Amino acid sequence: MNIFEAIFLGIVQGIAEFLPISSTAHIIIAEFLLGHSIPGLSFEIFLHLGSIVAVIFYFRKDIVHLIQVFFRYIAKRRREDRPEFFLCLYIVLATVITGILGVFLEDSLGSALKTPVMIAISLTLTGIFLIVIERAYTIGNRTVDEMTTLDALIVGLAQTVAVIPGISRSGSTLIAALFSGLDRETSVRFSFLLSIPVILGSTVLALGDITDGSLASIGAVSLVAAFIASLITSWLGIIWLINFLNKGKLTYFAIYCFLLALVTILFLDPGSVVVE
Repeated sequence: MNIFEAIFLGIVQGIAEFLPISSTAHIIIAEFLLGHSIPGLSFEIFLHLGSIVAVIFYFRKDIVHLIQVFFRYIAKRRREDRPEFFLCLYIVLATVITGILGVFLEDSLGSALKTPVMIAISLTLTGIFLIVIERAYTIGNRTVDEMTTLDALIVGLAQTVAVIPGISRSGSTLIAALFSGLDRETSVRFSFLLSIPVILGSTVLALGDITDGSLASIGAVSLVAAFIASLITSWLGIIWLINFLNKGKLTYFAIYCFLLALVTILFLDPGSVVVE
């Protein structure tokens, strides 16, 4: 892999990771455009590391605040700290649900999840749900002070479905949070904060799959370039999405998902299986 291909894939990963359009589907199509697939998980790990560093850096003050509030509430039981304390518990609960059920779902269905047809169907479903939540369902007005355990359960279950390539993690959690009746600001914040333990956890678990051979085949310079490209574009993607959701419509993302599903069907071999 040359450095330009690495940067291209890093940009694709960074832009798509936090938008409700499925980064997995974009990486697969990008590999097709480049004419080859990436063997092993080593390169993918570096791409995700760039995204996770970006989201941690962007929400660094929020993360520090939540950690301080969590332990302060345990020690002092201050009433004003209660909502943020429970937000931490909700993040843990949703993460545990995703971790347990996600592994079970992936192990059960295996390669059946990774065909172009399945990816196209998943993208289409993501688009449909984005339209439904935007047009057919009244977006709620509950803030973090009014979040419940049920909200965390619903979002955690929705995030579990994102193990299917083509189902956007950010899209599924955002849709579920809005469906639960949370307002946009709370839904976006919860979705982004929830991405940190999920992406970080999956990346750490995948570290054992790194091999010297796969690293050598990609090259150190290409890995670093992909990481930097992913970090920068993930950062820009986070900023853009938060600003967009304050005034934009989810329908635009739905239309994009439909078009991407069509591209997947037209240009990827329907009988092929994505190899990671």
